[in-house]
Amino acid sequence: MVFSIIRTHYNKRIAANPYIVGTFACIGGGLFGLDISSMSGVLSNPAYLKTFHNPGSNAQGAIVASMPAGSLIGALLVTKLADWLGRKLTIISASLIWILGAALQSINQNRGMLVAGRIIAGISVGMSSAVVPVYQSEITAPSIRGRLVSFQQWSITWGIMLQYFVQFGCSYINGTASFRIPWGLQMIPAIILGIGMMWFPESPRWLMDHDQEREALQILADLHGGGNVDDKLVVLEFEEIRQQVDFERQEGAKSYADLFKPGVLRRVILGCSLQMWSQLSGMNVMMYYIIYVFQGAGLTGRRGNLIADSVQYVLNMLFTVPAIIYIDRWGRRWMMILGSFFMGIFLCLVGGLQGGYGEWGNVDGSPVWVINNQPAVTKAIIVCSYLFVCSFAVTMGPASWTYPAEIFPMRVRGKAVSVSTATNWLFNFALAWAVPPALTSIAWKTYFVFATFNFAATIHFLFCFPETAQRTLEEIEEVFNQGHTFTAWKIKRDVGKKDLDDVLADKVEKRSVQVKESV
Repeated sequence: MVFSIIRTHYNKRIAANPYIVGTFACIGGGLFGLDISSMSGVLSNPAYLKTFHNPGSNAQGAIVASMPAGSLIGALLVTKLADWLGRKLTIISASLIWILGAALQSINQNRGMLVAGRIIAGISVGMSSAVVPVYQSEITAPSIRGRLVSFQQWSITWGIMLQYFVQFGCSYINGTASFRIPWGLQMIPAIILGIGMMWFPESPRWLMDHDQEREALQILADLHGGGNVDDKLVVLEFEEIRQQVDFERQEGAKSYADLFKPGVLRRVILGCSLQMWSQLSGMNVMMYYIIYVFQGAGLTGRRGNLIADSVQYVLNMLFTVPAIIYIDRWGRRWMMILGSFFMGIFLCLVGGLQGGYGEWGNVDGSPVWVINNQPAVTKAIIVCSYLFVCSFAVTMGPASWTYPAEIFPMRVRGKAVSVSTATNWLFNFALAWAVPPALTSIAWKTYFVFATFNFAATIHFLFCFPETAQRTLEEIEEVFNQGHTFTAWKIKRDVGKKDLDDVLADKVEKRSVQVKESV
């Protein structure tokens, strides 16, 4: 009863504003950003190092990796929760879990408590990262869907930047308060998210799938028709959703086996591989361990390193803006292709400069491949790192969240997106743990490893990923019905486009076929 009241209660004025209703839930993405810089900002903090007994590369990797380990669990939980509770209640649940995890981190007394807090917070991040893009894709109009889902990535960049500046300011405080205060303040966005979602509508597609057609139609009208249930776009979407739900029910009950059915398996592979490539691009490594990267480049001094790091986080936030504005015009496909290609180029430059001018040295008692007395080379590496981050921010960052959220049929969307997102967290976990030891063993060669992954991703995107921009979620079905599994460029951008007359004609045709079959 309580769940039903929360699910059906919403503010019509909020629902009528596509940018408010489509972006508020992105605070859930911001939680991931908060976590990234909550660790990257303390790696050189003397109080942190003293409290946790100067963790070595493997121990520090394990501490960082505990969050994506929890996120993997959280993303998999969404396979059930998003279909059972609904999108709205799942987001609210994630905010409550984050509050618990952040509180535990801020009062921790040892590594065990810190890791436990990060795992719990990670469960929240995994849930949010899987369900928020689904929620956004299901409530926004096709013409701006990519733009609004891209806010998920932008909120991550804001979370990274804001938390980093809080960490920077608190670094002037002596003692453990320098890291406990920033970790405790992470609860505030989650409180805002959990309370604020009470006034937002449930996904109309989820309601339709749970036999609440009247509520779904009214929400569609409030979202896209100014409250008018007879608006053409509202009727078009309502009929498309109803036809899709009816078709999927005829196909049988929902199960994990559906993910392996013809037509769906291809999309599951695309969604999972895109999330895999987004991690193997090396971007989150540059976010988590940028202090180590600039330290190896020869940038000395804690304050100087922190300032250089902050510039990177600001660039990450700023260069996401063009992608948000133009993703529906540029399309997803070429953003991914060009982004992965240029990221590979800049990583090769960083690795080449490191390998050509660096040598093994010792920093704070640890072996580090470092560049000494080469200010021009140090600046070049920093610039290439910045260009790498900008390349990701304006291309792969937004596209990697938008694409998986829109390519799956309704009946498996919750499960499929959560599996795709779980892939993201699986590789995030592995890389977060593996990169610190890699930087102390193979050093500059690490950058060439990630460059190779980016070039492989470029080829994969070119051949296998069709364009999905400017179509309703139901029209995307026709895109994948075209085939072209390994020749994605042959699918034209007008494939699948329909108007209301087309949808109603399809409806009449399907009914006539059903009548003939019954006779």
